[in-house]
Amino acid sequence: MTFQRVHFVASPVELAQESMARLIARHGQAPAEAADVIVALGGDGLMLSTLHATQHLAAPVYGMNRGTVGFLMNEYAEDGLEARLATAEPAALNPLRMRATTASGESIEALAINEVSMLRSGPQAAKLRILIDGKERMPELVADGALVATPAGSTAYNYSAHGPILPIGADILALTPMSAFRPRRWRGALLPKAARVTFEVREPEKRPVSAVADSTEVRDAVLIEVESRPDIVHTILFDPGHGLEERLIREQFA
Repeated sequence: MTFQRVHFVASPVELAQESMARLIARHGQAPAEAADVIVALGGDGLMLSTLHATQHLAAPVYGMNRGTVGFLMNEYAEDGLEARLATAEPAALNPLRMRATTASGESIEALAINEVSMLRSGPQAAKLRILIDGKERMPELVADGALVATPAGSTAYNYSAHGPILPIGADILALTPMSAFRPRRWRGALLPKAARVTFEVREPEKRPVSAVADSTEVRDAVLIEVESRPDIVHTILFDPGHGLEERLIREQFA
């Protein structure tokens, strides 16, 4: 595939900004709406924000690591960008949709490429009732919180919370508790991608909860609904042999 028109974006850190300036000097800067590809320079946070910001565009996103972890990024190199883009392999990601209702009755929607998290925002553990497709599966989870992760996000917060790493092509979501107190031995669940997950917050005045979709936070949430959006597709490009599937396997043997 040939990409003639490139639009560069970068995180605000100096290293990324300097790299972008040099690349623009070599390749030019096409408007985002007219670009064949978006090249993102930074870390995974920049990749997520770029995917959200360019969701309405047809152009795929190719990342180069100018950040810290860079799980979703390729290695940085200023030479040979045209050849790398021409041979890059695409990975298609479907986000999660979060609909959070607050204690005041406000309903807020947001998309998450990695995960939707329910986090206690007070000194006491959260109490959550969990329903799957409208059926109660856990009457009360007492924990610091819980999250629903996509395969792409399963190596991020989910993995830190001892959740499973999911193969990138799996039609599965991970439901993972964080520091569960009751049931103490519960490690979470694997759910079909089509599942609708609902969290009801118990005792919200005493045990307030924030709902977070990637970087969008809704405070004082009392009802959180999470489901996959297969109609929305984000396309990320990776160098051959270094795609998400390979990275997910490699991460499990690190």
